[in-house]
Amino acid sequence: MAKKQSSKRNLNLGVAAIVLLFLFTASIAFPKTWNTFFNAIGIPAVTLNEEEFKLGLDLQGGAHLVYDADMSAIDEGERESALEGVRDVIERRVDAFGVAEPLVQTQLGGGNYRIIIELAGIFDVSEAIAQIGETPILEFKIPRETEVLATEDQQSIIDTANITEEASALAVLDRALAGEDFSSLVDEFSIDRSTSLEGGIIENLDNAGPIFGELINQITTENIQPGVINGLYESGSSMHIVNYTERVEDAAIEASHILVCHAESLRCDNDRSKVEAQLLAEEIARDVSVANFAATATEKSDGPSAEDGGSLGLVQRGQMVQDFEDALFAISDGSISGVIETDFGYHIIYRQSSSPIYTYNIAHIEMPWTTILDLIGGDAAWENTELSGEHINQASVAFDPNTGLPYVVMDFNAEGGELFQQLTESRVGEVIAIFLDGEPISIPVVQEAIYGGQATISGNFTLEESKLLAMRLNAGALPVAIDLVSQQTVGPTLGATSLERSLKAAMIGFALVAIFMVAYYRLCGLLAVMALFVYSAINLTLYKWLGVTITLAGIAGFILSIGMAVDANVLIFERLKEELKSGRDLPTAIDEGFRRAWTSIRDGNLTTLIASIVLFSMATSFVKGFALTLAVGIIISMLTAILVTRVFLKWTSSFKVGKSTWLYGVSESQKKSS
Repeated sequence: MAKKQSSKRNLNLGVAAIVLLFLFTASIAFPKTWNTFFNAIGIPAVTLNEEEFKLGLDLQGGAHLVYDADMSAIDEGERESALEGVRDVIERRVDAFGVAEPLVQTQLGGGNYRIIIELAGIFDVSEAIAQIGETPILEFKIPRETEVLATEDQQSIIDTANITEEASALAVLDRALAGEDFSSLVDEFSIDRSTSLEGGIIENLDNAGPIFGELINQITTENIQPGVINGLYESGSSMHIVNYTERVEDAAIEASHILVCHAESLRCDNDRSKVEAQLLAEEIARDVSVANFAATATEKSDGPSAEDGGSLGLVQRGQMVQDFEDALFAISDGSISGVIETDFGYHIIYRQSSSPIYTYNIAHIEMPWTTILDLIGGDAAWENTELSGEHINQASVAFDPNTGLPYVVMDFNAEGGELFQQLTESRVGEVIAIFLDGEPISIPVVQEAIYGGQATISGNFTLEESKLLAMRLNAGALPVAIDLVSQQTVGPTLGATSLERSLKAAMIGFALVAIFMVAYYRLCGLLAVMALFVYSAINLTLYKWLGVTITLAGIAGFILSIGMAVDANVLIFERLKEELKSGRDLPTAIDEGFRRAWTSIRDGNLTTLIASIVLFSMATSFVKGFALTLAVGIIISMLTAILVTRVFLKWTSSFKVGKSTWLYGVSESQKKSS
């Protein structure tokens, strides 16, 4: 008796859970209906998010673009492959912007190589073109050696602009000299603070820099003291009002080292293990002295410095990896460190001598100053290097820990890393400009050679601009140039009509199926219809949660999956009738009916699911919508047919009124005759 009561309680809990699941999912699928209901019963405080379903281009309209691919520079045998590459890049770029279920397909014929793009929900064609974007051209340039001279007319324009610019700059300078807060003037007037900290501050300058090198020379030779505001200082296409704030003393150290690398360390040709390297380094550290350091380094050190007795020359802060630098600056002149581990292996460091060096911190207000480069384009003063955006493996957004400003980190491939290393090694103290789409976005001074194949792009970027730049660099360059040959907006009128008709057809079909199921299978049919309502609510909720874009093909997949769910119930009910006719009692017949029907349901749904997966992986975007909704529907229908319908059947059969076999499509005469 206790077991029977426990079973009844479990069934009640199961039905309650299904009802709650239906109410929860139905409220998400159709929130407007539930909001209306809550308001009607006087609970306006309960308001559900009325997020709409995502609709495809065929239902809500959007933009239709056609691009021609220029194959003139591509061998004929490789053109089809290049066109596929264009499609892949555009798909990645569009997907990154979150455009709803884009259709990107290729078209060959008549000597034309075209890309056709459909973007649902985008009605502004110019916005659609912006979504596609042009190929981001990232270039690393160095100053051109030949000077660009202005014509007479150009010089006249420059002189006129300079008069106005100088007057504006002098007015700001007067305010600064009068004691007005310098950082406030920076915020009000400075045109570019991308290389500065807050308040226009630039740190650690020396006389090697091409922009402020002359100013630092003036500070050192004339012994100018901190706190002095310098007059107008011209540099390139900018004029600077400079407030010299601080002199920072540090040291340049004459250093040597012995390196013992291992198979896990960077740029090591030796295959010794890490443990072997550590033991060898500790042995060398015990035996080495100031007198024999150079000879020991030549004999036992790994790396190129071994040829020069381990000498690293003069070392300043920021030139070595952090662990090495910390150890070097922690010991005194004439001392040898213990074993120091870095990413390059194990080091023994000898600090031979040191001399003081000074760097300078300034705050500056950068104001415009027109030059010939502003008239003809800044690109004319620069020449390309071999390094470009083609050498980038990945780009990501990071944040400056001091300023909180976003910047873009670029990881180069092997070839790019080598080129960047060579470029920075040869231009220490000089500038390398980074151009994006023909415009300079960063012109940093190379303080030291940069190893490891990573560079940064910093500028006056917002977070969204940084994300956009990283996404465009990650999307990659197009294999060939493309030209826009056709653009149009597809209105949603046809889509709305199609959607209305499709929904009407779905509701009529659902109603006819429900009538048939109830008429033929009686109580079983009614329970199957209830299970279909649960199935539909779960399915539509998943469409919202998974971000499924609904197209006409997707609606077809949903309706087909309803048919699959009904088919599973039909198999179960037929097996149930057979068991009842054979004389089994109702609870046993229900269990056996589900057990015997399961293998057929499993196999039929599994084969359809495999077909859906193949369609999704190999078909175009439009057919993918059908495959996705069908696959989701099949999985949910199997769960509702096996679990929901079974709970309902067992629950109704536990009541006296539900024990009549007639309710399950089997009369008493049929049962006896069998």
